[in-house]
Amino acid sequence: MKTIITSTGNNLQSVFDPRFGRAGWFCVYDRESNSTNFIENSFKNVNGGAGTKTSEMAAELGANQVISGDFGPKARTMLEKFKIQMVILEDEGLSVQDIIDRINKN
Repeated sequence: MKTIITSTGNNLQSVFDPRFGRAGWFCVYDRESNSTNFIENSFKNVNGGAGTKTSEMAAELGANQVISGDFGPKARTMLEKFKIQMVILEDEGLSVQDIIDRINKN
């Protein structure tokens, strides 16, 4: 199972980014191999459609789940279409590693 965690940077100590479509980076966490891969969000600065384009990117990356702080209505529609679970996390200030640790406790 692949989980995308929105991030402000490209390493495990980076702070969680509560924005989905405008997040700076995505941490793709593969639970089966316990591996991470950071991918820069090339849509973070587009004028419009960031949520839609980012949702398509999540699907292309093979995500089953996305953890972020908020999802706009268009992003929600697209993620539902791709059958990607949305998890809203309100604990700002956590690092990507903190979130992965929480995933592994469940």
